[in-house]
Amino acid sequence: MLKRGKEAEAAGKMAAIEEEEMGSSCSWRMRGVTELLLRGLLLCALAAGSGWCNSVERKIYIPLNRTATCVRLMNATHQIGCQSSMNGDTGVIHVVEKQGDVQWVLSDGPHPPYIVLLDGELFTRGMMDQLKGSSRISGVAVAIAKPSPVKGFSPGSRCPNDGFGVYTSRYGPEFAHCNNTEWNPLGNGLFYEDFSFPIFLLQDENETQVIKQCYQNYNLPRNGSVPQYPLCAMQLFSHMHAVTSTVTCMRRTSLQSTFSINPEIICDPLSDYNVWSTLKPINVSTTLNSTEKVIMVATRIDSHSMFWNVAPGAESAVASFVTHLAAAEAIHKAPDVQTLPKNIMFTFFQGESFDYIGSSRMAFDMQKNNFPIRLENIDSFLELGQIALTNSSVLWMHTDPVSQTNLSVEIGNMVAALQNGTSGTGVEVREIGSTQALPPSSFQRFLRLKEIPGVVLADHKASFQNKYYQSIYDTAENILLKYPQPMSPEEALDYVTETAEVTRMLYGFLVRTNNSWFQSIIKPDLKGILENEPPPYYIAVSKPVNATYLVHYVLANLTGTVTNLTKEQCLNADGDLYEYAWVQGPQDPNSTTSSRLPFCVRSTVRLTSASSPAFELQEWGSTQYSTWTESRWKELHARIFLVASRQLEIITLIVGILILIISFVATYFINAKADVLFTTPRDSGAVAY
Repeated sequence: MLKRGKEAEAAGKMAAIEEEEMGSSCSWRMRGVTELLLRGLLLCALAAGSGWCNSVERKIYIPLNRTATCVRLMNATHQIGCQSSMNGDTGVIHVVEKQGDVQWVLSDGPHPPYIVLLDGELFTRGMMDQLKGSSRISGVAVAIAKPSPVKGFSPGSRCPNDGFGVYTSRYGPEFAHCNNTEWNPLGNGLFYEDFSFPIFLLQDENETQVIKQCYQNYNLPRNGSVPQYPLCAMQLFSHMHAVTSTVTCMRRTSLQSTFSINPEIICDPLSDYNVWSTLKPINVSTTLNSTEKVIMVATRIDSHSMFWNVAPGAESAVASFVTHLAAAEAIHKAPDVQTLPKNIMFTFFQGESFDYIGSSRMAFDMQKNNFPIRLENIDSFLELGQIALTNSSVLWMHTDPVSQTNLSVEIGNMVAALQNGTSGTGVEVREIGSTQALPPSSFQRFLRLKEIPGVVLADHKASFQNKYYQSIYDTAENILLKYPQPMSPEEALDYVTETAEVTRMLYGFLVRTNNSWFQSIIKPDLKGILENEPPPYYIAVSKPVNATYLVHYVLANLTGTVTNLTKEQCLNADGDLYEYAWVQGPQDPNSTTSSRLPFCVRSTVRLTSASSPAFELQEWGSTQYSTWTESRWKELHARIFLVASRQLEIITLIVGILILIISFVATYFINAKADVLFTTPRDSGAVAY
């Protein structure tokens, strides 16, 4: 019995201990559950935060999806363009539709800073100088003027590419710096200004109307009274990483690349590729013999405007290189053309708007024998300048007055040949006296290295006729390219206007690249570059750009030959004399699907570097070669929203902080007293046997 009593006592103690342990374990489990619950709620909030925040963001902000941005560019000595602060610049919207409206943002308005929505007609040098000089301005949004400004608009220089042509203190000093001819008299130089605030272009009329409606609902002063909060505001993001100059940004990038495993590149040189071909094939693995002569025909591909990647370039570039493409096709199809004593080189330069990047690189490569054709092989040079002929049917032959002293006979022969060749075409070619300098042209870069007889054809005798040179308004409408409505894209592709026979090239390069012809002549892996709009003609830093690809494959299609090679044979064909390309081909008319009939094209069309020699030589402060670079950035976007008063924002912040503190205190005490709050009561009636 005693033994059993001891066993019962021991069993009772064990039961009590077990019960205590169970209570303690339950307390710890409940505390663990509490912590798990708090952590789970936090993790759930973090996990769902992005979607929830996005939902809230969509309710607060209206994004502007069709905008273009003024970005920062640099050369050897300066920085130009625009940028925002790191977190974007915000301001109350004020619409400026006439000169008097600007006074409100400069002095009268009580809610600075302001972001000005500027009518395209008022986007002038005078207006921007006023806004640039005010600390009350945090940004500018520009609405495109429709129709284009009657007086013209050109943000470029009055003397394009000044200092990088042939005329210097040593060569034709009387013609240097456009002394006797101001080529672009409408140039206001806005492109070369440095703005401390962001400038955005509004490309969608519907978005512009949304902004104006928001302004009218919330910001428009009524009956002389000051508008009250909430106000309609805009936020612009365009922070640039590079500063000062190309020398500074390239030095920093070089140091990063040398000493950092993950270097941060802050700027990139403007670069792309030139497109070139020859009438008769040449072996590109060697250089031509000095006795072989080549007539060089050239034009530019690129243009630019105030805004990144918006460069329509209809008259300044497209009309010229389309004419060049058509001429190349006609010459290749002429009978007995292969028996001509001289070869012809068709050249399309990139980056000419930025101090002759493409032509200076090709001339440099020729001089260094890094190109199949050397400077000694160039017999003569013919360049197509701006030749849209919108105002008359007269083309002017510009020649270099300095080299005419030694090359008068050769230049005279070129002039006579051009006059004879255009007789009966409806286009009159006239000669200019020897007292006028060459207009801005790629030919000048070759004259810097060697005296070459040459002619630059243009539709202007002196100053440019193009009122929208290097601007957002140099569009198809500027060269009178219009189509009646309604008309399908395929009908427009082969449409003939009242003023000229508009080829498929003009439609493809100025209206819509995504057309049946362009689809059939490019490689399958490049079909993504075709869009329902024209390509921009800005050189950029990614290469090749879409415009270069298109010129390359159009030239190959017009001058090349379709072969019977299979895809494998085409891709592996030897490319010393010819270049081979496997292209998509037209759609199969007998197929019910969208299958195509691909084929192999053989041509002499090739690409060569259009990167400034300054970066090849690492002479970032060069005054001889182009040194333009483009800053890198994180994001470019704009949005509008309603902004509350400063007092309400402070009250909201304080209340939010108080709620946060109370939440932390409540969580701390709940966690500290979890064993009391969440402990289950013990069973006092337990019996041990």
